[in-house]
Amino acid sequence: MQQAQVPYTFIQTPQALEGFAEANRGIDWMGFDTEFIGEKRYRTLLCLIQVSTDNGYYLIDPIAIKDLEPFLKMLEDESIVKITHAGDNDYRLLYNNFGLVPRNLFDTQVAAGFIGHRFPMSFAKLVEAEVGEQLGKGYAVTDWAQRPMTPKQIKYALNDVIYLRQLYDTIMGKLEENGRKEWALEECNLMASPDYYYRDPNHEFLNSNVARSARTKERVFLLRLYEWRRATAEHKNYSKEMILQSKIISQLARGVKGGKESMSQNRRLPGRTIDRYGDMFVEMYNEPATDEELAIAKSIQRLSQEDEEDDMIVELLYLIMKYRAREVEISHALVMPRNTIRKMKSDPEVRKSILGSGWRRELLGDDFVNWIRNFESLGMRIEGGKIALVH
Repeated sequence: MQQAQVPYTFIQTPQALEGFAEANRGIDWMGFDTEFIGEKRYRTLLCLIQVSTDNGYYLIDPIAIKDLEPFLKMLEDESIVKITHAGDNDYRLLYNNFGLVPRNLFDTQVAAGFIGHRFPMSFAKLVEAEVGEQLGKGYAVTDWAQRPMTPKQIKYALNDVIYLRQLYDTIMGKLEENGRKEWALEECNLMASPDYYYRDPNHEFLNSNVARSARTKERVFLLRLYEWRRATAEHKNYSKEMILQSKIISQLARGVKGGKESMSQNRRLPGRTIDRYGDMFVEMYNEPATDEELAIAKSIQRLSQEDEEDDMIVELLYLIMKYRAREVEISHALVMPRNTIRKMKSDPEVRKSILGSGWRRELLGDDFVNWIRNFESLGMRIEGGKIALVH
């Protein structure tokens, strides 16, 4: 049964935030969560911070308090264990807004993957499985920027931190029993590195299937188009989809060569968009490429017939990974997404970061590492009812 709303302190002034930090000086753990609004915005708006400690429950209002330094220092404090559920979104928001790099982390969603739970697992399902409490329906789709907050909003927000310490104790106990504590903590503390939050500024282009199948001139256009969309969204603080919908980018890449008139006649391209930006798109396409643009455009490989055989090898390696994860009751989704195997083939840095050392290397073994290192010469062979990987 869901417990009644607990007593809490609502912090809405700098003085109250200083008092919160002073009252919790010397604590050895804290649970926290955030509520934010990202829809129709380029910069996500942080609306609420929920905190639990041995001293009680707190709601911090970052709309009213612009300087969150006392709270941020607690997240950076190595002596305090920070307990979250799916905390990567919270930490990424705080890193982007304040440059925060947290220390000493425990994420219940990540850690649960090391004791036999699926990854990712919702907070409500994990609380029910490990604590025995049933939470009510979610209240996430709401205007967290409104003030005053409603009683339902407050109750939902507090529920996100009330059970964090119980989850920590229960999951940590099971990790001690199955010998996976060090593996889980290693994975949780990936979020304690600045490298975790780095994203290539051209990541949309580099992960675009449209770009992968395009020729060099169209690739350069796409590179410029993605950057224009991003920069315009940042300037206006609109979502990128509000500037240019992703679903029409492939049509633009195919149609821009024919000029504005050709794009205007394409029924899949919004007329208003072409009227407003068509001339600019054509200029963007025709402008000579710089050496830097050419290097980026040529850094992704075109699709080829070899990809079909590669796909089969990737699928087999993925199944081997799933089997080994199942043997030790670790969620395979936590170990490695399918597309990571292909990335490791072409990018030595990804290969090193994933399999260079640590718990994944230990789990998957030297043979798996050797298969990845020799992917270019790797082949499949079926003999006597057995499938073999050979190189």
